[in-house]
Amino acid sequence: MLESTFAGCAMIRGRITHPMRKLSTVPTRTRPISLPRLPVPDLHQTLQRYLASLEPFMLEDEKKGIASFDSSYALRAKRVQAFESGIGQVLQDRLIALDKVSPNNWLDDNFWINKAYLEWRVPLLINSNWWLAFQDDNMIPESALTGESSDSRAGITVWQVRRAAWLVHRMLEFKERLNTQELHPETTRTGIWLRESTSKMFNIGRIPTPFCDILSSPPPPTSPDSRKLLLMLHNWCYTITVYHAPNSSSSISELMKPHEIESQIRAVIVDVEQRLANREIALSIGTLSADDRDHWTANQKHLLSIHPNNQKNYYTMLNSVMALSLEHTTHTIPPSPKTSSCPTGISQHVLDAHLHTIRSHSLNFSNRFFDKPFTLIVDPSTRAGATGEHSPCDALVPSIVAEYGLVEGVDAAAFEPNSDSLDDADAGGWERLDWIADDRIRKECVAAHTRAIKLIEDSDDSVLWFEDYGTDWIKGIAKLAPDAYIQMVLQLAWYRTRGEFTATYETVLTRMFKHGRTETLRTLTRDCRAWVLTMTDPQSSPGTRYAALHRAIKTHSRLTKEAATGKGIDRHLLGLRMMLRPQEGERAFFEDEIYKRSQRWKLSTSGLSAGHLFRGTGFGAGYEDGYGVNYLAAPDMIKFGIESKFSSPLTSTDGFKEAIVQSLHEMRLVCLSPEVIVGHEPAAHL
Repeated sequence: MLESTFAGCAMIRGRITHPMRKLSTVPTRTRPISLPRLPVPDLHQTLQRYLASLEPFMLEDEKKGIASFDSSYALRAKRVQAFESGIGQVLQDRLIALDKVSPNNWLDDNFWINKAYLEWRVPLLINSNWWLAFQDDNMIPESALTGESSDSRAGITVWQVRRAAWLVHRMLEFKERLNTQELHPETTRTGIWLRESTSKMFNIGRIPTPFCDILSSPPPPTSPDSRKLLLMLHNWCYTITVYHAPNSSSSISELMKPHEIESQIRAVIVDVEQRLANREIALSIGTLSADDRDHWTANQKHLLSIHPNNQKNYYTMLNSVMALSLEHTTHTIPPSPKTSSCPTGISQHVLDAHLHTIRSHSLNFSNRFFDKPFTLIVDPSTRAGATGEHSPCDALVPSIVAEYGLVEGVDAAAFEPNSDSLDDADAGGWERLDWIADDRIRKECVAAHTRAIKLIEDSDDSVLWFEDYGTDWIKGIAKLAPDAYIQMVLQLAWYRTRGEFTATYETVLTRMFKHGRTETLRTLTRDCRAWVLTMTDPQSSPGTRYAALHRAIKTHSRLTKEAATGKGIDRHLLGLRMMLRPQEGERAFFEDEIYKRSQRWKLSTSGLSAGHLFRGTGFGAGYEDGYGVNYLAAPDMIKFGIESKFSSPLTSTDGFKEAIVQSLHEMRLVCLSPEVIVGHEPAAHL
């Protein structure tokens, strides 16, 4: 497996405008600017940084009696030196030559998306797709939050439809305002990066193909499909029209109003209710898309060969602007004796039930098309969230779109006065996507369903709200960089639960470069290891522990800056590997056991934003005995979304949550000890 198991790419650390602040629409320059190209890093510097990244593994080997640090280091240094003076320089020259003929970016133009995502054959369900659980909308009546309504039809409630229509409109409004440069114009670096990234989020889908999937191309603006939204309900596929067709005086499609979108959704609900009354059963295309990519490849090919109508439906789904899944049940989890509540009054089982709804649970995963980059999900209690196929853009991008959609609650004035019930459904613009199936496809749906259930039932997913302190305390009192501090929390929690260290993946965005995506930050460093060992040594003093923590955070902050500025090592090493010609007998150190171990990311991590508008986030662990951890660091709290596997005896999401809380408390005590407060050093910020 290549250098990322890629679950760690699922959430991207970056700074975004707080959603409650007014979005800037005034250009700071008068002319468009351009982003620099992603550099090919210096070969010598990459190799020296690579050697440094191996030190904690070699120190652990020495501690276990496997090999002395000096001998192990000397061996790797010798191999690296031979590589640098020999085949390494050849590979570097090839990479530089490739960069010269690449339109935008030596990495993204040539192999990143394939190696990171499209060649991966495991199911997108849990393994690759990210998920975001939204905060409730305080503009919605409290009576609607139970999901029970005498006016519900096909299990769908009035306010569920209203919130869905509102969020669809808001998120597409962001897309349109970005395209017209009303928001984040191309006179800013953020505008260039965000427009290019967001353009990959809409009107496309991932297509399963043998060995390596592909992404569909967006339809032309004149295509009717480009104006449609994919709507899934009770596993049936529909489309509704969310843009008016261009008229003779304008070539631009106008986004429909919330009440127009709502009317079409209501019409679909009435149609679904009739189908349920007729005891029709949907062909579960969503289930097929949740399967591993080789099964889905074969089934998609056969499905499209059965009838031309299936081809039309399939490409309509790919071309649709985005997807909306309406749930007909509200998922609940019974409270346990250990169930606690946040100061807001939200119980842990309520938070986890919401998170599972968006991640997918055993009753709703068939009501998804997992190949779409952005799917909005709303259940009868108006709980909402989003999930998406990860390869086109990193999850920071849809989270920004989601925050724009959430920052303004549902405006009742945007809807028709008579829309307080679902009875009036006289609306055009919607259509069924009906499939022609045969016995083979029906049997494959059953088999895919069984495999998906097994995957879901093995997913140990939860959210932790830590409210004792947040980034304000970390910066102001501890005088430390918050992201690096949280990374050290995770390192200590891992060591306390496992008694050993592991390679750790943290995502850093390379957004300052043209078509920049991500770089790996190797959190486990020599300084990080030394700090963790001081925390587990009962003889070490608070001053010693704080000094070690300060050094570890300073090192982490330096590595963050290097990764963000195009000086990381893992993407460069991947590029060099791709330039190797093994069929011609070319060899390098990439088969070294310690090299492979240094990229076995059993702890896959990333931060997102302050997360004021999100209840929780998540992505799947990259290894059966590992964790996928996303965190939202706010001024007064930190939220952690954690996923692991029940089948592993080495992992426990609840156990890891407890270890995180213990680490946070212990680190605060260290930072508040009298000998530390007296001798505080300046903050270790980037």
